[in-house]
Amino acid sequence: MYWGRPPVSFRAKRGICSRGWAKLQIPRFARNDYVFRMTDLRTAGSVTVEIHDSIAFVRFEHPKSNSLPGALLRSMADEINKLAGNSAVKAIVLRSAGTGAFCAGASFDELAAVTDATAGKEFFSGFAKVILAMTRAPQFVLTRVQGKVTGGGVGLIAASDYSVAVEGASLKLSELAVGIGPFVIGPVVERRLGTGPFTDLAIDADWRDAQWAERHGLYSHVYKDVEHMDSALAKVMDFLASANPEAIRQMKKVFWADTEHWEELLEKRAAISGALAMSVHTRAAIEKYSSR
Repeated sequence: MYWGRPPVSFRAKRGICSRGWAKLQIPRFARNDYVFRMTDLRTAGSVTVEIHDSIAFVRFEHPKSNSLPGALLRSMADEINKLAGNSAVKAIVLRSAGTGAFCAGASFDELAAVTDATAGKEFFSGFAKVILAMTRAPQFVLTRVQGKVTGGGVGLIAASDYSVAVEGASLKLSELAVGIGPFVIGPVVERRLGTGPFTDLAIDADWRDAQWAERHGLYSHVYKDVEHMDSALAKVMDFLASANPEAIRQMKKVFWADTEHWEELLEKRAAISGALAMSVHTRAAIEKYSSR
């Protein structure tokens, strides 16, 4: 399988599972080869999609620990929405590039460039669009977490139907540390974790280990390393490739019942975040983090 630039393959070797899925080959991204040549980090990164044997693979990448600027969020939402309309696809595997962080959340470089609350709302609406695309797609969304997760990345995992992670995939909600809050991702994270664990995670902004995330239902399973994680994920993909697509569609409706109001809710939450992003406290904090 070819995932786009940089030219590294993501292959499923034949002979282990009945439909040919096997240990997933994780690409080694040579960052200095191309990503750091991009001067505007707000437009850096990419989203790549491939479909194999009724399984779609969506990979996102960004040179700053797979953080998410607005353009990348819009592209991710658009690609997932396209897959939602493809009746030949039974499952979508969401993953990020490289062997480091899964996702560093919102792009501080873009937040630092926001000049008014309207633009701030537009930026945070990008997370809403991805969450809605994931939860409303008729296919199962499986997320592969190979490293640490911060802020909005936690929302992506919570919006998944199934997720696998390695033991080193610790996570935190860091929004309050920069003067905002997990407003847009809050509904989906709270639905996944429950109110108590969600408020704890949102308030103290400390790291939780992968075992904590598994105990509270954010991660479906945690594995000791990438090799074991990918082997397990391959078996799930093999099973879903032969599953009844109508059963998958109906199960997906049940999983995300009573979220029909989320489009309006998340728009309001994005407006809260956009307004907070313009406060003096938040501007100073964002400037500090974006300069790292």
